[in-house]
Amino acid sequence: MIRHEVRLVHSKSDLIGQTPSAGVMWKSEEMFSAVQNIQKFLLPVPEKSRCGIATTEGMKKQNAVPYCCGAMLKVAAQYKVSPASPRPGFKKKMFSELVDAVIITKILIPSPTTTTNGLCAAKWLKESGVSVLVLEAMDRVGGRTFTKRDPKVNYVDLGGAYVGPTQDYILRLSKELGVENYKINHELKGVYYRKGRRLFHDATVFPYEINPFVNMELNHILRLIDKMGEEIPADAPWDAPHAEEWDLLTVKDFLKKHCWTKRASEFYKNLCTTLITSEEYETSLLMFLWYAKQCGGMKRMINTINGGQERKFDGGSQQISEKLAEKLGDGIVLTNCPVVGVNQESKDFILVKTLPGKEYKTKYVILACPPAIQQKIHFTPQLPPMRNQLNQRMPMGSVTKVHLYYSTPFWREKGLSGTHFILGGEEHPMFYSLDDSKPDGSFPAIIGFVAADKCRKTCRMTPEERKHAIARSLATATGCPEAIKPIHYEEKNWMEEQYVGGCYTAMLPPGFLTRYGRALRTPIDRLYFAGTETSTKWSGYMNGAVEAGERAAREVLCRMEKITPDKIWIEEPESQDVPPLPFEDTFREKYTPSVGSFLKFVAFTIIFGAATIASQKYPYYFLN
Repeated sequence: MIRHEVRLVHSKSDLIGQTPSAGVMWKSEEMFSAVQNIQKFLLPVPEKSRCGIATTEGMKKQNAVPYCCGAMLKVAAQYKVSPASPRPGFKKKMFSELVDAVIITKILIPSPTTTTNGLCAAKWLKESGVSVLVLEAMDRVGGRTFTKRDPKVNYVDLGGAYVGPTQDYILRLSKELGVENYKINHELKGVYYRKGRRLFHDATVFPYEINPFVNMELNHILRLIDKMGEEIPADAPWDAPHAEEWDLLTVKDFLKKHCWTKRASEFYKNLCTTLITSEEYETSLLMFLWYAKQCGGMKRMINTINGGQERKFDGGSQQISEKLAEKLGDGIVLTNCPVVGVNQESKDFILVKTLPGKEYKTKYVILACPPAIQQKIHFTPQLPPMRNQLNQRMPMGSVTKVHLYYSTPFWREKGLSGTHFILGGEEHPMFYSLDDSKPDGSFPAIIGFVAADKCRKTCRMTPEERKHAIARSLATATGCPEAIKPIHYEEKNWMEEQYVGGCYTAMLPPGFLTRYGRALRTPIDRLYFAGTETSTKWSGYMNGAVEAGERAAREVLCRMEKITPDKIWIEEPESQDVPPLPFEDTFREKYTPSVGSFLKFVAFTIIFGAATIASQKYPYYFLN
């Protein structure tokens, strides 16, 4: 006989009586009911293997309980029994109504990154007459978008925030929801700082060096990345002609091969880690080239004016998710509902289990969370091998977003835009910053990103130590002593979020995109995948989240025979309110050679010139 064997009590004195064969008698019916709620999560054990009683006293000593899933069995505050005790308002174990689709949002994408992909899928399905339910693991909607409201700062976006031209999905959705956007400050001069040298440049263009060879390198690498990206399909990078070759290389390998100057290599190392929040030695070159390509190229991705950081949402980006949840109606979006099980064994429905102990029946499931977080879910039947390994091989990026507030915008008073590129060691944790003052100029602030290894290293600091380190770095780089004393500081380390795992997005190490990438969007029976990581335009941003959520919803509608397959992928019309402008290359950008080409040309010229002179001086040797 098979039994579920857990006999957990408050203490040994709570037992009225027990025998090994008869089980346990409980002090109160409430305690017995609380324990009953966890039975469905427990592993069955043979009758002959039963072994005594596990008390909370023993749990504290051994940090474990026999015959149960330790991750689901924690000491509850009231009875010290189980986290699976029913939440207020939940009376039944089984959701009585069979819904058409459940959207699981361990996170509701953001990054920069994303925010609304699960809610967008729900909105699209509901508007098509499909009953939906959204299960959100966190205690709020928005995921990687997080707007903190505080009188000290009015509001501050601690997660994904930026939007710009060609991000047409999020621009259309925000307009539909009545969320306005504004241009960030890009006037005046930007600062490029390296090892004590401070250079000023137009904040709307790429920084440049005094050394002409470094400038040649900066221009060449930028153009080379975009040129290589032209042959990569946005929806299938693994099919690119050089996919295998590039996927076996890291970004570090690429820079080592093509950069002749240390300064250019150092600049692009810091730029790449800020863009993808992973180190250049961690990331596949193919992945990075695809990432830049599907954002419209390097210039579009890194620029403020006419680029990915051109605008922000007035009032914060999280309100898009909040307005979507409100539009879906009461009872559709359930927060604090981490999903722990998805069972597709029945032909009639999928059974979805949550950590609080609720179960839901649905016809289809959309997973609107990054692959790494999907490992928190137990799938029955188990995932196919390639999908299972894909989830293990897409780690999230590492980033802390920081905001320093000041009494006055002193940088503007000194002719600076707030856009800084700061090169340096650990004394300069932040490479890239922007002006984050409100549209009317109130709440003057500088925002920055501490990414990849620098983010991991600064985890050892206290928030106060990080604030002082970043403020000192700003003061040194800008030459503004006022920067060293912010009046307020906000930060968010996204590595600490258990249902997000990091920001902005997931990345693939070398060799994995060509081997596992095809599994990224492939449905598994009635299980579909959304998430900004599955998008093909501005993946890792809010725009990618909206695209992915709506595409997954249309896949479900197609399965339900409500639309035809040719309607799954829909090209979003260009935004009329935020139209993109083409990037016109200057004569210098277009025709400046790389350092390697220039040196080869010089060497050839010298050899040819020497040969010409020699032939004229010693014609006999050349004629015979």
